[in-house]
Amino acid sequence: MFADLLRQHLAGIVDLSDEQVAALEAHYELLVRWNRSLNLTAITDLEEAIERHYCESLFVGQALNLPRQRIADIGSGPGFPGFPVAVLCPDCSITLIESHQRKAVFLKEASRSMPNVRVLAKRAENISESFDWAISRAVSYQDLSRSLRRLAPNAILLTGADPPPDDLGFSWRSPISLPWAPHRFLRMTL
Repeated sequence: MFADLLRQHLAGIVDLSDEQVAALEAHYELLVRWNRSLNLTAITDLEEAIERHYCESLFVGQALNLPRQRIADIGSGPGFPGFPVAVLCPDCSITLIESHQRKAVFLKEASRSMPNVRVLAKRAENISESFDWAISRAVSYQDLSRSLRRLAPNAILLTGADPPPDDLGFSWRSPISLPWAPHRFLRMTL
């Protein structure tokens, strides 16, 4: 059911191999199991999880469309958007940054077989390395203002209607409405 719904929602937008779909489904199954005791996500409906978690994240990965990039996912939570981006872009190095220890433990378990993923159980403002891109969703602009520009010269954010404030230090392209949620946007730096 997961695989069919995912392919249906991504039709004409993102093409995935059977192996990529299987990796995303395995992540989803682990997320559902762990969510029973750790409250990793409030989204429990399968179709909503596919749209909000997986499709939106893969849309970010498609927007990147660059080989061999070092990408930081700030506030990764249970792995979004970073885990699906890692599945879609196996030649990119993805660092999932998550300060909540229980979520970081989940991320380490979920990404155990992903050689292009590592997990940092820290706050983004406490990370001293730099990346090519920073990606994030469901993190407030105020929280992002502490680290986004310092971590990477380029960024992609999944947001609601409110545009990013100037204090993030970036110039942004025109927002792209997400195919599954016209009130949600992909915002990418120039």
